[in-house]
Amino acid sequence: MNGRRTGRALLAGGLLLALLAPGCGVRPSEVIRGRPAVSGPAQGTGLYLLARGELVLVLRPVKVDSSPADTLALLAAGPEENERRQGFTSDVPAGLDPVTVTSRADPAGGLTVRTTTAVRTLSADAADQIICTVVDAAQQDGFADSSAPVTIVGSDGARPPRPCPIR
Repeated sequence: MNGRRTGRALLAGGLLLALLAPGCGVRPSEVIRGRPAVSGPAQGTGLYLLARGELVLVLRPVKVDSSPADTLALLAAGPEENERRQGFTSDVPAGLDPVTVTSRADPAGGLTVRTTTAVRTLSADAADQIICTVVDAAQQDGFADSSAPVTIVGSDGARPPRPCPIR
């Protein structure tokens, strides 16, 4: 008699587990494939491109060190063919170039990106791409830290200072 109770209890527990397991909140997805790991020291210029609407740091090989302004010119040129094949896009308009990048002397510090094009109409993604790319480049050059707020100034005024949102 005792064996029947144990069997029923196990059966009831198994059924309860089978009913609760699908509701754990984990949804099936496609296989997520990563890129090969970087071996050795990473060399190149970091650009923030978009992948499925998210900012992603892409290391672009360059032969010489780039200034923050040169790096933004690369960003304005858009993704290269191999980057497009991998699904990278950009909201930064091609007309953004030429730009100058200066560090501010005020107590808050930060960087100012100046261009001759309109900047207030930039999408939020385009502004974030510019901000994160220039902060990364300035940090590599040693004249800004990763939390530096960036002000983008153009022919139509300025966007408020903002740090890179993914730091």
